[in-house]
Amino acid sequence: MMIRVTLPVHLRTLAQVTGPVELDVQEPVTQRAILDALEAAYPMLRGTIRDIATKERRPFVRFFACGEDLSHEPADAPVPQEVITGTQPYRIIGAMAGG
Repeated sequence: MMIRVTLPVHLRTLAQVTGPVELDVQEPVTQRAILDALEAAYPMLRGTIRDIATKERRPFVRFFACGEDLSHEPADAPVPQEVITGTQPYRIIGAMAGG
């Protein structure tokens, strides 16, 4: 399956891409499968989105699809069908904090 992934500017710069990336993701299409494919295609992103050892999402990184925050969903849960069919991207967003 070809999945579109959007990255925040700092990760696009690190990966040397200018827009969304397209990844060939094997079924079942889960967040883990998408992130594994992303890190395989762009090894310079390893450790920036997920911890290298635990594979846990880094603080201040969020995952969205179809207007839903998937950040706290299980890594092996299927992503929305619109992401799988390519009508919607899987979005990785750098969260903001401050006060």
